Amino acid sequence: MISAQYEPKVSITHANSQAPVGVFDSGIGGLSVVQHLRQELPNEEFLYIADSAYAPYGERSNEELISRSIKITEFFLSKGIKALVIACNTATAAAVAELRERYPQLIIIGMEPGLKPAAARSESKVVGVLATRSTLQSQKFQKLSAQLANETQTTFIPQACVGLVDQIEQGDLNSPAIFNLLRLYVNPLLTQEVDTLVLGCTHYPFIETQIRQVLAENPTSKAQTIHIIDTGKAVARRLRSLLEQKSLLNLREHKQTHPLQSWTTGRSSTLKLALGFINEDNCEEIVRNLSLPE
Repeated sequence: MISAQYEPKVSITHANSQAPVGVFDSGIGGLSVVQHLRQELPNEEFLYIADSAYAPYGERSNEELISRSIKITEFFLSKGIKALVIACNTATAAAVAELRERYPQLIIIGMEPGLKPAAARSESKVVGVLATRSTLQSQKFQKLSAQLANETQTTFIPQACVGLVDQIEQGDLNSPAIFNLLRLYVNPLLTQEVDTLVLGCTHYPFIETQIRQVLAENPTSKAQTIHIIDTGKAVARRLRSLLEQKSLLNLREHKQTHPLQSWTTGRSSTLKLALGFINEDNCEEIVRNLSLPE
C-alpha cells in the first residue's frame, strides 16, 4: 500500500458540474461502458483512454496495473475530471483500492463482476462467468463469489477466456477465431445446467450477438433462453447517483451529445473502428495518440 505522505503530481481542485468524466480500459472494451454512460447521462462530457499498447491487462501483474492506472489517472486529472470510471474488470480488481486511497476527493467507480444480479436472475442457480484469468484469480472476485454462493445458494462456474480480448481488439467481431474461442469457452458451460452468463470483461458486450449465435447452435432448448448479464448499465446508474450526491451532475441540456474525446496508446485505427460500434460520428477528429511515461 502507499504511504500517507503521497501527494498526487496533479492537484485535485474543487470540481464543478461542467467538468468531464474520465473513463479508461486496456483497449476498446471500455467503450461498451461509455455507451451506457452516455445513455444514462446525456449531458455529461466523457474522456476516454484505450491503453491498447499495454493490452491485455489480464496478462499483467497487479503492480504493473496499479502503476499504469495511476499514470492514466494523473493524465485525466490534468484535464480537470470530476470523476473516474475504471471500465475494466481486471484493472478494477487490481487497482481500485489503491486509486481511492491516493485520490480520496475524486469519485472513482470500478466494474463489479455482475454476480449478484446473475444470482437473482438464475432459476437453476448455476451461473457461468466469462472473464479474464486475472479477474477470476483476483481476491475481489473470489471473496465475492464465495460470499454470494453461500448467501444465494448459487454455483458460479468461472471460465477464463484466454485470447478473446486480443481477438476483439483486432476489430473483426465476426472472425472465425472469435467464434472458435466462444465455442471453446461457452459450450462446456451448457453441459453444467448454466442458465445465466455473466460478461465479466468490458470487451465482451461487443460480441454479445456472437455469443447468442453460439448459444443458438446448441441443440438444447435451454441454450436459447440463457440470460446474459452486462454490468455497464449498473455502473452508469452508480455514477449518476454519486454525481447527484456531490451536486456534480451536469444539468445543462445540450442539443447534441458531447463528442467523445479519446486517446489511445496503440493504433488509432483500431479505436476509430471501435468508435463506430457505439455510433460515434466524430471519431476522425477526436482520436489522439497518447504516450504514457514508463
